[in-house]
Amino acid sequence: MASQTDSQQPRKPSAESEQDPDSACPAFLNERRNPFKIPQDCDIFVLRDIERERKKKEQNEQKKLKIHEKVTYAARVNAKFGSPQKVEEEPKEDSEAEHQANIKKLSALKSDPSWKVKVTRDRQIEKETLNDYINKKREMFILQYSLTMKKDEMRKLDEVAAAEEMKLEKAEQYLEEDAAMFDEFLKENDKNSVEAMRIAEQETKLKLEKVAEIKKVTTQMMAVKNDIVKFEETLKDYQVYRDFLIKVSPKEWKEERERKKKESKMSQDKFEEPPPKPSIPSATLRRHGSKSNIQSSQEIRTVTLGVKSLLDRRKSSAHPPTRESEPEWSDSDEEQELYFTEPKQLLDIYTELEEQNLSLILNSQETEEAVEEIKQAMATAQLKMNCETDFLKQQLNMLNEAVAKEESRAAELELKAKMFSFSQSTIEDQDKMLEALDQKVGEVYRACIGENEANMSTLQMLTSIENYLEDLFENLEKLPREKVELAQRNKEKERRMRVREERLMEEKLHQEERIHRAMIRSQAEHQKKTGRKLVYRSKPPLMKELEKQNQITTDKEKEENEYYFSM
Repeated sequence: MASQTDSQQPRKPSAESEQDPDSACPAFLNERRNPFKIPQDCDIFVLRDIERERKKKEQNEQKKLKIHEKVTYAARVNAKFGSPQKVEEEPKEDSEAEHQANIKKLSALKSDPSWKVKVTRDRQIEKETLNDYINKKREMFILQYSLTMKKDEMRKLDEVAAAEEMKLEKAEQYLEEDAAMFDEFLKENDKNSVEAMRIAEQETKLKLEKVAEIKKVTTQMMAVKNDIVKFEETLKDYQVYRDFLIKVSPKEWKEERERKKKESKMSQDKFEEPPPKPSIPSATLRRHGSKSNIQSSQEIRTVTLGVKSLLDRRKSSAHPPTRESEPEWSDSDEEQELYFTEPKQLLDIYTELEEQNLSLILNSQETEEAVEEIKQAMATAQLKMNCETDFLKQQLNMLNEAVAKEESRAAELELKAKMFSFSQSTIEDQDKMLEALDQKVGEVYRACIGENEANMSTLQMLTSIENYLEDLFENLEKLPREKVELAQRNKEKERRMRVREERLMEEKLHQEERIHRAMIRSQAEHQKKTGRKLVYRSKPPLMKELEKQNQITTDKEKEENEYYFSM
């Protein structure tokens, strides 16, 4: 359809549509004559898109033209493919100025569509099918692709050749540099040998000079040390005076001084710059072949530098610099600013301190008088307390004697009660009780005295235990009271620790049992309860007869207590 419309409606090519491909490719005008040559700085696919846009614009412009301005398809094709050979042959015979003028005229003529129509009017064009056109386009594209590939390959080969040439040039340059470095190395080696000989001669001379200088320096050092000792003594005195003045100065000035010190430290920390890092020289060798030569030259240079530094040190030691009195910067330099600027201030503070001392002396005298009064009151109170304690001790002794009598009486009554209850029990129970008593007495005997090697009876063991206890009590009274109390405290502490450990073990066991029960409860199958909830039976009411019986038992207990425990 598009071809039919083009044949029916001849179009007039516009100047803007012809300039689009030229603007896309600058090399399009120069290589316009050879369609099979690929321009270097343009893209074929971009040209195709530009050509499509140009054709659309031409079609739109042809639609807008009037009938007498329209041209047939054959005339339009002749205008495109006509060869302006006759017109282009004329500038070759003219001079350069005329040649340029003719070029301008030709460019103006080329832009004129009427000229194109006149030139290509009688040109005959063979008919060409669409398949032939597509095949030609395909062949053109294949040729263009092969040309681009060959050009790329040629360009790569040129780059490789240029790189190899650069490598060869660099290798030659490195060889020349290595030769020059080797010559320099030989020269430096000769210089170093000569310099070493000269240094050896200088060393022999300097050795004799230094012996004399050492003697001078030792005498100077002794004098300086004596001066330092004197200055240190004076400095200590000054420091003592300074500390005294700082202690005497008021608190407000001290607080202000501490605040200034903190602010100065903060400012120093803020503006303190980090120390510069040592720069490590990045020495990169140019070529692997010249590594050994460069390393040997560097070693020789380091040796020469070391010899020179040794000489410099010895020269400096031969002429020792005068020791400058460098100030020791520390916090004490900041503390040199004192509160006292005039002696009057110190005298004022002395008077204040004297007044304070007088007031303190008066207070101390008053307190001493009060202490003496308190001591007298304490002495009288102590006498009263001693009298009361003696009276209480007498009462205590009387009570202890009464308690001992009551305890002996209670023991007798207890034996009677046991015998009474023992008669009621059976013979087997009595034997069991006697065996248990024998075992217990044996355990106590083994713990207190030792093994029962003589096979003593229970009564004999009890008598020996009692004798042992009496000896212990006698020794306990002889021992110092502090040691006894300390031993009692230790035993009490051990007992408490043992009780605590037992309690912890019981709690732990109880906790484990609870956890075990909870685990069993969680693992057990949950049974849904059915029916009514079980309720405990209500307790029956208490009878009055029981109360009477309880009253009778309590009355009997009171009578027994009054009988057995009364005086």
